[in-house]
Amino acid sequence: MNVFLRKKGVELSFRTYFVTALSYMALGLFSSLIIGLIIRTAGEQFGLSFFVDMGTLAMDLMGPAIGVAVAYGLKAPRLVLFSAIVAGAAGAPLGGPAGAFLAALFATEIGKLVSQETRLDIIVTPFVTIATGFTVASTIGPIIAEGIASFGQLIMWAVDRQPFIMGVLVALLMGLALTAPISSAAIAFMLGLEGLAAGAATVGCAAQMIGFATSSYRENGFSGFIALGIGTSMLQIGNIVKNPFILIPPTVAGVILAPFATIVFQLVNNPAGAGMGTSGFVGQIMTFTEMGFTLDVAFAVLLLHFIGPAVISLLLSEWLRKIGLIKFGDMRIEK
Repeated sequence: MNVFLRKKGVELSFRTYFVTALSYMALGLFSSLIIGLIIRTAGEQFGLSFFVDMGTLAMDLMGPAIGVAVAYGLKAPRLVLFSAIVAGAAGAPLGGPAGAFLAALFATEIGKLVSQETRLDIIVTPFVTIATGFTVASTIGPIIAEGIASFGQLIMWAVDRQPFIMGVLVALLMGLALTAPISSAAIAFMLGLEGLAAGAATVGCAAQMIGFATSSYRENGFSGFIALGIGTSMLQIGNIVKNPFILIPPTVAGVILAPFATIVFQLVNNPAGAGMGTSGFVGQIMTFTEMGFTLDVAFAVLLLHFIGPAVISLLLSEWLRKIGLIKFGDMRIEK
């Protein structure tokens, strides 16, 4: 059985399904729902109906985008890859992003098992892939999606009731998820994070990105600053394994700033921005989308998403350098 699974490219592991597949799901989300929301918002703000229609179309195609992204990430054969589009489309209306993800995941792995095993491959493989995806979408998808959504509702309820403690916890965990080789964006979407919880998550994620970008500027220069600050702090994961102390400054920055987001400024966000931090400025765009384009909101975003993380992370990293826990080169990234 193990030989057959390896031959088919099926690897039953946590990393495959909760790291690789989720990361590609996030790419599918960004290529459809997130970018579509940005385009639609721009159209609504500037009165451009063409952009509104374009953005709405992109958002509506979230399921197929997740389907093909997950299949591509799992190195599916061509017929499985194309059929996974249908699986994702089946999962989205019944189970949301989580339903699309599960339908595409099961469809891809089962499809890979039957791919090129019969002379009627052009019929058998698409049929099995689509049938698996539709079955999962119709049965398991809604149950899992409802459970995840309920957990997300619990998190948001807890943050509303205990904005200090829960805000810190959400910022901490989502920030670490963003830097770890898993997708904080996918997690935020599946949990359906909104309101104060999403605002705290955005601060925690932004702190990781801007914190690492600022702390490592002397090693990585301007190009590294952009890669980490607007791209992803995940680029530091290899360095964190070598020296976990470099994770302290941006993490502490997120913990310190989270209560300011939930209690003082009461920043809110939506699932599209909650897990993105400053990546492509999506977290900030979505904050403005939810709260309006005002000077007060702009000041809070600038302070909590950029200035605060930069200052706190720089001060802490310099102190850790001074006492010898961080050395020059510990945060150098490959360019």
